Amino acid sequence: MREYTTQMDAARKHIITPEMESAARKEQMEPEKLRALIAEGRAIIPCNRLHTCIEPNAIGSMLKTKINVNLGTSRDWSDLDMEVQKVNDAVKMGAESIMDLSSCGDTRKFRRKLTSECPAMIGTVPIYDAVVYYRKPLKDITAQEWLDIVEMHAKDGVDFMTIHIGINRNTAERFKKNKRLMNIVSRGGSIIFAWMQMTGQENPFYEYYDRVLEICREYDVTISLGDACRPGCLADATDASQIEELVTLGELTTRAWAQDVQVMIEGPGHVPMDQIAANMKIQQTICKGAPFYVLGPLVTDIAPGYDHITAAIGGAIAAANGASFLCYVTPAEHLRLPDVDDVKEGIIASRIAAHAADIAKGVKGAMDWDLAMAAARKKLDWEAQFDLAIDPEKARAYRASAKPEKEDTCSMCGNFCAVKNMNKILDGEIVNIFDE
Repeated sequence: MREYTTQMDAARKHIITPEMESAARKEQMEPEKLRALIAEGRAIIPCNRLHTCIEPNAIGSMLKTKINVNLGTSRDWSDLDMEVQKVNDAVKMGAESIMDLSSCGDTRKFRRKLTSECPAMIGTVPIYDAVVYYRKPLKDITAQEWLDIVEMHAKDGVDFMTIHIGINRNTAERFKKNKRLMNIVSRGGSIIFAWMQMTGQENPFYEYYDRVLEICREYDVTISLGDACRPGCLADATDASQIEELVTLGELTTRAWAQDVQVMIEGPGHVPMDQIAANMKIQQTICKGAPFYVLGPLVTDIAPGYDHITAAIGGAIAAANGASFLCYVTPAEHLRLPDVDDVKEGIIASRIAAHAADIAKGVKGAMDWDLAMAAARKKLDWEAQFDLAIDPEKARAYRASAKPEKEDTCSMCGNFCAVKNMNKILDGEIVNIFDE
């Protein structure tokens, strides 16, 4: 029998778990240092004790920025084979986390497949699944039934759950008084808001939060405190509803830590660039350094079809200023369920943002990758450049699509290549632009 219940419990007992050892190696960090961060709540290792095939990763602002990939079926697009392919591609491309947001079909079968076969962290949103599972009017779902779904997901091996607990009846009433342009854009948040309005009852996850924590503690599930009031457009960013909910999330964080339950905080969706750093600072202060998990944030509202770019811009700024975990955004955001190609584009954009942020915040080893690429480019070593590229397949395809006359150049510069010519002149050779 384990000497501890959760990773946080172990850390506070000065026990370095196998998961801490594994995660610390990836961070090039001493396990004792990681243990201390977990004990304080400033880092987490989401790993349900029933998810035995997981390859543990740690999440925290001082660690490598991690990437989450959302996927799952919908009523309009329920191809499970495609979702499995997305999972496999995401893991292959280096995503540390998969979040199953399925809202149609046999969701439990897919969820169990993930936790029995996938080495990435697995996250879910029980609120979505309750609606699918019970197949009855939203207003008829009972408080106990909401909680039962949380326990089901824990038993299925899920590593973290996003639960919209901060939007209680007080928050909801103030939200109605403080009008927004886009209202609530969180799916989970809108469902619980609607349930409270129709039943007149308190948010069951807020009212019975102690029970939620008991479940999380028993299975070592990390609770991801969902941001029901995240802004869905720039006009709503950093408003009273967002900040009030964040204050509640700070209080919920303290209560979770008292039960040795690991916590991360979900952050805003659409935020102007000049407000991102302030948002990160506010979260770090109110939530006492708990890891921050952000969707984007998207820095403009006008780029449907290109929101992987708007999110990558915001994600890089957010992570450089303290966000720990970036939820990818695909080109299909706001438009449709992403296909396999959309997922790839979203992952690459998020990984670029994460890596850029890691360089900015001085994460150990982050700059080594770029130094290796610079050395390969100086030598005009194309194979090495492909191997080092974040997307080797695309890099190779681009070069192959427009072959240069001479292999030591590319089709843009040819003999005008500054790298080639500087190498020659500094080696005492003659530079001939036109082969005269």
